[in-house]
Formats: sequence, C-alpha cells, structure tokens
Amino acid sequence: MKTIKGPALFLAQFMGDEAPFNSLENICKWAADLGYKGIQIPTWEDRLIDLRQAAESKAYCDELKGKIADFGLEITELATHLQGQLVAVHPAYDHLFDGFAPDEVKGNPKARTEWAVQQVIYTAKASRNLGLDASVSFSGALLWPFMYPWPQRPAGLVEMGFGELAKRWKPILDVYDEVGVDVCYELHPGEDLHDGISFEQFVDALDGHERACINYDPSHFVLQSLDYLSFIDLYHDRIKAFHVKDAEFNPTGRQGVYGGYQPWINRAGRFRSLGDGQVDFKGIFSKLSQYDYDSWAVLEWECCIKSPEQGAREGAPFIQNHIIEVTKKAFDDFADGGMDESLNRKTLGL
Repeated sequence: MKTIKGPALFLAQFMGDEAPFNSLENICKWAADLGYKGIQIPTWEDRLIDLRQAAESKAYCDELKGKIADFGLEITELATHLQGQLVAVHPAYDHLFDGFAPDEVKGNPKARTEWAVQQVIYTAKASRNLGLDASVSFSGALLWPFMYPWPQRPAGLVEMGFGELAKRWKPILDVYDEVGVDVCYELHPGEDLHDGISFEQFVDALDGHERACINYDPSHFVLQSLDYLSFIDLYHDRIKAFHVKDAEFNPTGRQGVYGGYQPWINRAGRFRSLGDGQVDFKGIFSKLSQYDYDSWAVLEWECCIKSPEQGAREGAPFIQNHIIEVTKKAFDDFADGGMDESLNRKTLGL
C-alpha cells in the first residue's frame, strides 16, 4: 500500500483581483502558510500559467516549478475543466458556454471546439514538461438535454452521442498517451460522464483507452444518491486524481435530486465545506489507501454557506488528519513462525 499525498488545493475558486488571490506568488504564499503542500492549477488562469509556453518550453516549466517550490509547494495537476467542457457542447448551451472561450471564437462553435481541443492538447505537453502524470478535466456533453427520457429518446441516440464524444476525445487521448499523461475526468452532472455507467459507456466507445481515467469527487455522487464507496471498489484502477469535496443531500416532501430550480442555498443537495456535509471521508481515505492510490488529495472548495477563506483554513488540517500513513507490516507479524513445509503438511494432515 501507498500513502496519499497532501494536503493540496485547487486554486480555481480562489483567484481574484485582490491580494493574496491575484498572482502566483501571492496565492502560493497564502496556501503554504495554511499548510498546503501542493496546488492544482487551472490552466485558463493566465496569472498562474502561460499554457502555450508551458507546452512548448521545458525551461519555462522548470522556472515555474522553481517559483512554486520556493514556497514549499508542488504542482499536483493541471486542470482543463472549462476547455474540456468546450470539446463537446450541445447547441442549446452555445451562448452560455461562450463565456468560457476567448472573444475571437465566441459565436463560432466549430472554432470554439478547435480552440478547446488545442488547449487540452497543450495541457498534455505542459504536464509532461512539468513532470506530471495526470491532468483533470470535464468531458463536455452532447446528451445532457436528453438525460431524463421524456419524450422518449430516439433509438440509438445514446450510442451515437457517446460515439461522437469518443470520436472527439480519441485524438486528444492519443496525444496524452504519447507523452505518458492520464486525462482524469471529473464525473459531474451536466457532463455526459457523470456516473460509473456513463464513464463505462465512454470507455467502451474508446475501445478501453487506458488514458481515460477518473478524478474522484464524492460530492457529485452524494447529490445523485450514488454509493461513492462502492464506486471505489469498482473503478479504483481508473482513479488517478482525487478532489476532496463535501456535500449533503436532504430530500423533503417538496424536492429531491433535481432541486426544483432552486438556488444552491435552498436545494436538497448542496456542496459544503469539509466536515460540514455527509461524506464519509474516513471510508474514502481507507479505500483509496487500500487500493494503492498514491497521488494527491486536493481540496476543491465549494460551499453555499461558509466563506472560501474559512474553508481553505479548515481544509488543510482536515485533509492532513485523514491521510493514512499506511502500514509496512501486518499487525500479527510478531507471531509469524516462518515457512516450514513439513509443518504445513502436518497441519493439513498430509
């Protein structure tokens, strides 16, 4: 077994225009002072990284790592959630998702997709230049408007949707394979990959592509009433990244999983800061350790009540206290009598 690395922090929800959230140096010092050992970098945030330069220059990546190391931190993964989302967008969401794209491709879905694909490919090469073995992303969605089947979905629609999604991601995943980096999809409602079965459908459409992996985030499973511990038993071989995020699901006689179009504060399912929700993190850290997960435990802060600053302050010790220093020996080794074939035969009555 291996010991999980951490605590680490996903910076996306913290970047802003005021110190200490307005530059790489400032946010690194802030995170390190809170006790974090790693940072997950959102690649759309150019105050943190020049993605194209990172893809093209090992020297730039060495300098970036050095700046971060000066604060006692490491880069855990590069994140492409926004760009990955734009690899596959149903036309119903065109105007909304244009907000994730640069001005020059807005209003042009084809150009927007091409830009997103290039961004995700840049991230593969940047990850390798930074010495990283995994990145985290979203899959995008063509089928999400048809998730709940009314009117009845046309026969073959789901298969066609996953076929097209795989067609778009296959060349990207091949680049990741060439450089030895995994794409860890965050299984998330709103994405075509949102649970175990949808992930399986995608991998099947990719003929089992080994670089299609999982960023495990139990909060999204709580909100779906999915057994997030059994999920680890089923898919541990594909889990290569881990977002530590809490959530709660409190259905009533008025609302359940779908939330009645309510704002987050009024929904039955809500994201919460670590320790304020219902996620069994002791069970999760135990199972991940049991299955030799040896990468990072990364806090993704999202909470409809608590401030991000308090969530971050409480998050580092919370994660540290859940990391299991795995044992190097069995508890009953003291009673080991050694190997004796003749004794074994006698014990078995042979």
